[in-house]
Amino acid sequence: MDWTPTISDRRGPVYQRVADALATDIADGRLKRGQQLPTHRALAKALNVDLSTITRAYSEARSRGLIEARVGLGTFVAETLSQGPAPAANWAAYDLSMNLPPQPLETDLPGRLVRGIDALRREAGLSGLLTYRDPGGLFDERAAAAHWLRARIPDAAAARLLVFPGTQSILSVLLGLKTAPGDVILTEALTFPGMIAAARQAGVTLVGIRMDEDGVMPDALESAIRRHRPKALYLIPTLHNPTATTMPLARREAVAAVLRRHALPLIEDDAYGLLEPEATPFAALLPELTYYAASLSKCIAPGLRVSFLLAPDAAETPTLSDALRASVQMAPPLTTGLAARWIADGSADAIIAAIREEAAARQKIAAKILGERSFFAGTHSHHLWLPLSAPWTPESFVAHLSRQGLAIVGSEAFVVGDQAPNAVRVALGAAASRHELGAAIGLLAAALDAPARAARIV
Repeated sequence: MDWTPTISDRRGPVYQRVADALATDIADGRLKRGQQLPTHRALAKALNVDLSTITRAYSEARSRGLIEARVGLGTFVAETLSQGPAPAANWAAYDLSMNLPPQPLETDLPGRLVRGIDALRREAGLSGLLTYRDPGGLFDERAAAAHWLRARIPDAAAARLLVFPGTQSILSVLLGLKTAPGDVILTEALTFPGMIAAARQAGVTLVGIRMDEDGVMPDALESAIRRHRPKALYLIPTLHNPTATTMPLARREAVAAVLRRHALPLIEDDAYGLLEPEATPFAALLPELTYYAASLSKCIAPGLRVSFLLAPDAAETPTLSDALRASVQMAPPLTTGLAARWIADGSADAIIAAIREEAAARQKIAAKILGERSFFAGTHSHHLWLPLSAPWTPESFVAHLSRQGLAIVGSEAFVVGDQAPNAVRVALGAAASRHELGAAIGLLAAALDAPARAARIV
């Protein structure tokens, strides 16, 4: 709390100079995330300015996402740079419903964004990034992405890779090319709501496969293939959404053997794979049948809208490219160029490392507060899967917590079929800070401790 900024060498109003000094000291490491700052009165006295000036300076810093106020405790350096959406009609004090990557200060996303765009401007100008491009990205961008993926998929090549504006567009394009209305796609019994929506839009029937603690069960997959004659299997094998399961290598090999025996294509959604780089993708085990989708949304930032599709065969990329053009035209050239630069200069790896560390820290916070209560999570997952006990149901538990100001998601959002398990997903990465996360999980734990009375009044 002994921070005193140097503002004599800065220009502009005093309040703005204080806020600018705060930003500089955070960026330079002189102030650490979560560090308590002086009170308004103490800092005003140290700088010999009036109290209203410091109040305005802290307000300016708060609007930039640099600091956060904690009721009854004081003012602290922000733990993340995420500021969340503007309050809406259904606003919750703690919104843990969206599976977002946390943005710790160590990622320096705003700074990297400014420096990256400036580098692109110096090297090639920005005009070429603000016009139409061939769908799928420039060759250099695809080559950078393929080289990056080769750490986990040794035969990844630019000729087989296309850049898409998010994985949702990959799913829509693949369903449009590989299925007709009425066809069947197999998935895990619980799956990504975006896939459920894409299948509904395409008129495709999803059939869920039984899962255990290791993921999809090979014998159940074998039976479903024989019974339903599906067009493909869709899996999230690493940090599965919503159960947080990562399929072990032995299980992956067994599933790959079933798919190879039936020559059934696999759509591998590796949205979280870069958070668990030790997990071997199916694209490395079954390259001849796997359509591999890797997104930057869950490991860097969703606003980039950059995902990579690695096809089994380079001969398919022209058809995929045409379908991309017909559906959404192209991936955004500006963010695609920025992502390629971050991949090439090591920024992407540094950001992911910081997010992995933050995700692990948040899992520890949740585990400490939840104590002996049963839940499922990966060390670096952005969410946890929480089974409920009677009398709670997912609907009643979500409704109860909503009235307490906490938003989470019930299992019905993920179920393929009619039988939703008695569980909810809690997105830890969505909290604006570790402090906020602790408060939210505290509400969750309190509801679990006294379910009977609360459930009766839902």
